[in-house]
Amino acid sequence: QVHLVESGGGLVQPGGSLRLSCAASGSILSMFSIINWYRQAPGKQRELVASITSGGRTNYADSVKGRFSISEDNGKNLVVLQMNSLKPEDTAVYYCHGPGPGFDYWGQGTQVTVSS
Repeated sequence: QVHLVESGGGLVQPGGSLRLSCAASGSILSMFSIINWYRQAPGKQRELVASITSGGRTNYADSVKGRFSISEDNGKNLVVLQMNSLKPEDTAVYYCHGPGPGFDYWGQGTQVTVSS
């Protein structure tokens, strides 16, 4: 059984930074051809924030381009979402997602709150 586990959420002031991590328990991240970070704010649909492929190709939502950065730390078996210049509208639960043929894994989510 594979579990994706997010960590690193919390409360931060506008303009601050947070670093989210996604770890794969019971497997290694290389089993996934792509890892996505989604977020869901209260009363809103879940939206794709950033993706990284096994080849290192990245993709970002327009709303986070230039502020967020997704990367892999293969040595630690992590996918990291570095979030800078945070805004109140970034407040949401952030989820790690690992899809593939015959499987679709989600983490439990980590809360990010941007508020003064």
